[in-house]
Amino acid sequence: MAASQKLIRALRKALRELADPSKAPLMQAYMKSEMSYLGIPAVPFRKAVKAVLAAYPLDSFEDWRDTALALWRGARYREERYAVIELVGYRSYEKFRTLDALPLYEEMISTGAWWDYVDSIAGHRLGELLRRYPKELRAILRDWAVSDDLWKRRSAILTQLGFKGDTDLKLLYDCMRPSLERPEFFLRKAIGWALRQHAWTDPKEVVRFVKAHDKQLSPLSKREALKNIRGKNSGPRRGASKS
Repeated sequence: MAASQKLIRALRKALRELADPSKAPLMQAYMKSEMSYLGIPAVPFRKAVKAVLAAYPLDSFEDWRDTALALWRGARYREERYAVIELVGYRSYEKFRTLDALPLYEEMISTGAWWDYVDSIAGHRLGELLRRYPKELRAILRDWAVSDDLWKRRSAILTQLGFKGDTDLKLLYDCMRPSLERPEFFLRKAIGWALRQHAWTDPKEVVRFVKAHDKQLSPLSKREALKNIRGKNSGPRRGASKS
């Protein structure tokens, strides 16, 4: 592997210097995480990680990928994996985020197997690939939508969260349909969230879809989908939360 041990050591050192043992147990409990936390708030975390990434640039795709994998696989604290997510999305490495990066994202999704990792990778990294390589990603996401891996299914559903008017509805529905009647909370929530997000762009279409699949959609998915819609034919409520 071409992992940069200097970058990994510098990241770990910077994170440990910010550790707050009083916060760590609360963060771990909130996230229901088996992996421990260092207890670092978001703002100083991102500032420290960006400073290290700027100080230790990676010159090749292999260096970037292997460094990300080494840090991800060797992580002892959840913040170390959050740092990997920052690393793969760092602006200087946009040129590396091609289809060749998909196996990296797939490993992070499958082994991370929790919403805080998966949602960020799906919404940002997979979404980026879908915009760049629509033909290839459509086929991949449709395969993921029927995967035995719950988190790959969730990722396929959430990939277009930020697409607004560019949403490929056929693809979105193709990724949802295999999971409409699944019992898992994280799939039901993802379906509702994706529909709710699209309702900001086309509320009538979301109402239509929910009505057409009333017997298949769970109550949770329906509630989430219609949360920001007032009545059948109106748009989102003013001031309604998007979260």
